[in-house]
Amino acid sequence: MANENIPDKYSLLNGAALAYVGDAVYEVEIRKYVIELGKTHPNKLHGAAIKYVSAKGQAKVMHHWIQQDDFLTTKEIQIYKRGRNHKANTKAKNASIGDYRQATGFEALLGWLKLSGQEERCNHLIQQAIQYINEEGA
Repeated sequence: MANENIPDKYSLLNGAALAYVGDAVYEVEIRKYVIELGKTHPNKLHGAAIKYVSAKGQAKVMHHWIQQDDFLTTKEIQIYKRGRNHKANTKAKNASIGDYRQATGFEALLGWLKLSGQEERCNHLIQQAIQYINEEGA
């Protein structure tokens, strides 16, 4: 994990830019995960991925992580909040504004981790998200 006291150039990006990358990172990992489950038909792939990539599912994961003491670092929470608080000109089709904003924060966090070279932490959080969604049916 990166030293929280050392600034990185990616910490300066706005929440939307970080979420843009995080969305792609998470989407690829979820697609890989559902393929590994043995899903191969396009409609089944999409259906299997929905619960993981939906704003509602991501918001539940983020809420769960925030509630846990010491699960996320101070810097990770800061980046999440930057994504969550970013003023978006769009809204989710099938999510509340609150869920959409929390999901944007979730994606911003993953984007920042990926861009700042914290691959292991990023992968760990993705695996934790998958596990939580599987257990809670988010």
